[in-house]
Amino acid sequence: MRIATWNVNSVRQRLDHLLVWLKDCAPDIVCLQEIKCVDEAFPREAIEALGYNVVTHGQKTFNGVALLSKYPLEEATPRLAGDDDDLHARFIEGVVSLKTGVVRVACLYLPNGNPPETEKYTYKLKWMSRLLEYSKERLKTEEPLILAGDFNVIPAPRDVHNPAAWVGDALFKPQTRESFQALLGLGLTDALRAVTDAPSQYTFWDYQAGAWQKNWGIRIDHLLLSPQAADRLTGVGINKHVRAWEKPSDHVPVWIDLDLAAA
Repeated sequence: MRIATWNVNSVRQRLDHLLVWLKDCAPDIVCLQEIKCVDEAFPREAIEALGYNVVTHGQKTFNGVALLSKYPLEEATPRLAGDDDDLHARFIEGVVSLKTGVVRVACLYLPNGNPPETEKYTYKLKWMSRLLEYSKERLKTEEPLILAGDFNVIPAPRDVHNPAAWVGDALFKPQTRESFQALLGLGLTDALRAVTDAPSQYTFWDYQAGAWQKNWGIRIDHLLLSPQAADRLTGVGINKHVRAWEKPSDHVPVWIDLDLAAA
């Protein structure tokens, strides 16, 4: 099973890109972030024509997440528990059933948190705390669990072209990285780092200052795996070439392959 995540940065603007990539990469389950549309405006017909089931948790102009799956999606649940007043569309969870059992996938779009001296950073840290509690509960089920999305976290200096330039940024502040490490401390595995220690494994290049052309990137799109999923990890890929397409998203897709036949 191939599971992918992509901050598409407006699904209606990038629909042609998305359809080409879906055909080329052939993921079984896709987590999309920043769809930037309400549920009714999501271009589901074109995606369903490729054999995907679609569930969305949209929001006008901002945020928004979606799950695409070649398997029926069960228990599709929007919103992250822990704050009934949080109306941002940043989380959706779905379950697929296989002969070997269920696989649970959570698609998430964490707050950016900048500027860090504002309430935006407080909101980011609270959201990460809620994600930690969610993960604790889900890990108790001992089922394959994948947290996939735009975490807006640069985990380590090797995940950024120029660490010094990001020291004061909400994506790289010590508290942010500590919150990410707390997730790993629960027993979750950073899929990419399970297969490579190489630097320059970037998933985002800013539109400004020729960042793409200079390869001034950062790694902020992640797939975190429960032990039951990590044990079946067979491959990880970053579709970097997508960033070179005309009018691209500033993020690129990241995917994992899991051997669930052995579950």
